[in-house]
Amino acid sequence: MSCYLEGAFIPYHMALILNIETSTRVCSVALCRGGQPLATRHEVDTLEHARVLHPFIREVLQEGQSEFQQLDAVAVSQGPGSYTGLRIGVSAAKGICLALSIPLLSVSTLQAMALSAIHHHHDPRGVYIPMIDARRMEVYTTACNASGEILEPVSAQIMEKTSLDKYTTNQHVYYFGCGAEKCQTLFSGRKNITMLEKGTPSAAFMNPLAQKKYFTKAFENTAWFVPFYLKDFVAGKPKVKGLK
Repeated sequence: MSCYLEGAFIPYHMALILNIETSTRVCSVALCRGGQPLATRHEVDTLEHARVLHPFIREVLQEGQSEFQQLDAVAVSQGPGSYTGLRIGVSAAKGICLALSIPLLSVSTLQAMALSAIHHHHDPRGVYIPMIDARRMEVYTTACNASGEILEPVSAQIMEKTSLDKYTTNQHVYYFGCGAEKCQTLFSGRKNITMLEKGTPSAAFMNPLAQKKYFTKAFENTAWFVPFYLKDFVAGKPKVKGLK
């Protein structure tokens, strides 16, 4: 798999890393050694992460002819994204790491999405804007250059017609992800702004980031690590019969 992330050509230890992605309606698992995926599982538009995640983990280990005890680390998508999805992925990753006494790695969901988009549509002068659906016209987003480097902090933004203007002077902007479709009418007709179909969260594209973190020993505290929710959870109030 090609990777444009800065530092991707460091001579990595050939670490065997299990990558887990559950931040959105996609549930994805990839077993990777060094820079190469050995096995992947991917289910789109699912709300049953808890049901499919552990079978996926067993299947990629079996296909990759590996055992749990051979894992060097587990990487998990840290968010932002779905509260429930993130908790399921992080709980699974923590359980494996604690049981095997191996490192836990966390990977930026949005940066991994950008690597996926760059892999499928590489423009050396492009700016890549991953978007995860939040509420109404709000998305979780950041901006990455064509090397996969983050250009600005992750934030929750209400998208407007002018939201991407600061990147369009001398560059082409590509936006993508599960929050992109609702923004399509805002940016339609702009010749220097393109929506990409590729760029959904994928455990396989977490791997370059995870391998780099493993090499630099950027491990999480397994006991205390929590996902990057970005915003506080707000539960909907149940309607009570007879009240308006």
